[in-house]
Amino acid sequence: MKYFISLLCCLTITLSIQAQKKIACIGASITEGVRTTDPAKDSYPSQLARLLGSEYKVLNFGLGSRTILRKGDFSYWETKQYKEALECNPDIVFIDLGGNDAKLQNRIYMDEMTDDCKDMIRSFKNLPSNPRIIVMLPFVSFEPDTTQIWDRVIVDRIIPRLQQAAYEENVEVLDMHSLLIDRKDLMPDNIHPEDEGSSIIAKRLYDQVVLGTDKSFDLLNNIKEQYTVSNFKGYTCADFKIRGRECKVVKPRFAAENKPWIWRTRFWAHEPQTDIALLERGFHLVYCDVAELMGNNEALSIWTDFYTILTKAGLSKKSTMEGMSRGAMYSLCWAAANPDKVNCVYIDNPLLDCRYLADKEGDLGQMTKDFMDAYNLKTRDDIRNFKGSPIDKVEDIVKGKYPILILCADQDEAVSPTQTIRFEQKIKAQGGDITVIMKPGFKHHPHSFPNPSPIVDFILKATYKH
Repeated sequence: MKYFISLLCCLTITLSIQAQKKIACIGASITEGVRTTDPAKDSYPSQLARLLGSEYKVLNFGLGSRTILRKGDFSYWETKQYKEALECNPDIVFIDLGGNDAKLQNRIYMDEMTDDCKDMIRSFKNLPSNPRIIVMLPFVSFEPDTTQIWDRVIVDRIIPRLQQAAYEENVEVLDMHSLLIDRKDLMPDNIHPEDEGSSIIAKRLYDQVVLGTDKSFDLLNNIKEQYTVSNFKGYTCADFKIRGRECKVVKPRFAAENKPWIWRTRFWAHEPQTDIALLERGFHLVYCDVAELMGNNEALSIWTDFYTILTKAGLSKKSTMEGMSRGAMYSLCWAAANPDKVNCVYIDNPLLDCRYLADKEGDLGQMTKDFMDAYNLKTRDDIRNFKGSPIDKVEDIVKGKYPILILCADQDEAVSPTQTIRFEQKIKAQGGDITVIMKPGFKHHPHSFPNPSPIVDFILKATYKH
């Protein structure tokens, strides 16, 4: 009897090992765990293994100084780690290469990077395991020596090429550059994260591995309008028109299960880090250009048609509204008129009271002229008497019971932060849910945060509380 029990236990263990999903971490010194206390337990692949537990086997194929460029000074292509990664026939592959390619001696081959990255993706695509492949954009570099791993080269020359490769090969891409951009303290040598930095990386990869998605859903199959396709930061973007207005719909590699989406209401692709982070997490990103209409009834009518197209095609009935500067006017006018169609609102250095436009010195600017035309206003006094700003619609906004996040610069020279303070007070007085993050020492630009995590966390919390 003991023999059979022992045999059964061995069989169970064997089957469990065989059922493990294998994750191959391809990379250079950050993957290897340089500067961590003990790479065997503190590198981000090791920490990822602990987070995932026994269902996964995480294999670290990192080797310092390696490039994704075949002609780089220390190419990853010729290493035994690369060959072993292929031989392990993984289920998931993280490709974390590109940082060392920013060194001066490697920049002469930069035009070959997209093709080299595509070839590496294909080498894993062709494996019998048909793995899920995730391209990691290089981490931020704080290195001051412009001949070494210089961040300007990473941002301007390497990241766009890796995004293009991911787009052409239709694989996932993760923006790791923003992840530690505000945590220089975790990179003592300006390049390599130590233990805590590696922990942050591991948590981000864990979230991506366990992300719930509907892989059968493709929004573009359900849109009836004729569209053309373009590349938005490594993602497929459909461009079309409704009622003569330009529209954009960017689809994630895999849609999140409840089909969430973020609606950029103005200034397409400006400070897009929040949009990119949500695309990574299965959100769709959309835009419909009604720029000069300033949230008036015509704009809302066009947007109703746009909303109907998107929801009939399968997106959630509630969207996340995103508005920067005057985009706040657009977002909150829609939210006030459609309280049942909004999941949450994120606005940034917002225009909340248009009456201030009447008191600006000098000639009226184009935005003010557009605003006057949109609402049929003729004089400055008409502006002073205008009652259609978000600050006038607080009661309708609060009815929606959706949370609102405002980023506000305390030295904003374009829109006074006192607008935000008064709006916050009015929302709270009506029992509304509002959070204001004040950015000390900042002016109107830049919007957002280099690391959008606080914004993303707010949106995810609002999206998944229902």
